[in-house]
Amino acid sequence: MSQRILLLGVYGMEMVECGGALAINAANGGHSFASIMLARPEMQRDLHQAAEVLGVEQLFFNGFERGGVDLRRDYKLALCRVIRETRPDIIITQDPQHSFEDLDPDRRPAMGLILEAIALAGRDYGLEAMPELSPHPVATLYYMSPSRPNCSVSLATVWQKKEQAMDCLTSQMTFSGQHFSQRLSEQEQQALCPGFAELPSDYHKGREVQRAMDKALHLHTGLGSHSCFALAEPYRRQGLFELNELMA
Repeated sequence: MSQRILLLGVYGMEMVECGGALAINAANGGHSFASIMLARPEMQRDLHQAAEVLGVEQLFFNGFERGGVDLRRDYKLALCRVIRETRPDIIITQDPQHSFEDLDPDRRPAMGLILEAIALAGRDYGLEAMPELSPHPVATLYYMSPSRPNCSVSLATVWQKKEQAMDCLTSQMTFSGQHFSQRLSEQEQQALCPGFAELPSDYHKGREVQRAMDKALHLHTGLGSHSCFALAEPYRRQGLFELNELMA
């Protein structure tokens, strides 16, 4: 079933991390959108390329201050505007517990900002700043890559698209390659990615480590969790599942 799905992300790689759900929705005739708070110009370029692969039809770059994300009115209005413009049936965003424990800067205040903006977008907040738009309450919220998932999405039909989209994130993979070269010992590098030291660039090193991490996560969520899915994206739906009857 096609939906209107909006990702509210912080740095940008989240769009590809939940790219399976976004790509499936687009392939089913739905509308997939993404809004990113802190993407630098090079990441914006990479995300546009990845969006084409996944079928994400519109990207919003909020241009918030790195290291300065908070609940200021301008930031709440910016996210309210995105929600009211796209009018999503579903919002995907970072997991509150994971974001609290993740030591990436800005993730903790970003979580509060995201939830507050979702709540305010459905009320009469800030209508004077966007009189052409009306409130839009969002009924369904999914947290991506959660600490305790309660559902998963099969990647069987979109795995190659997800991998191709991750290939597009040149700036992130280059940063990751530099990071893993410093953080991991030679033995750990070799165990994770045989021939790591001989790879031609930081981009290739980061990409191969990311490939291994992605396969491990999605296998764990799939076959590793006794699922009938081989590879799956994990999510946690906020609130109860509302069913007309029990599902098999």
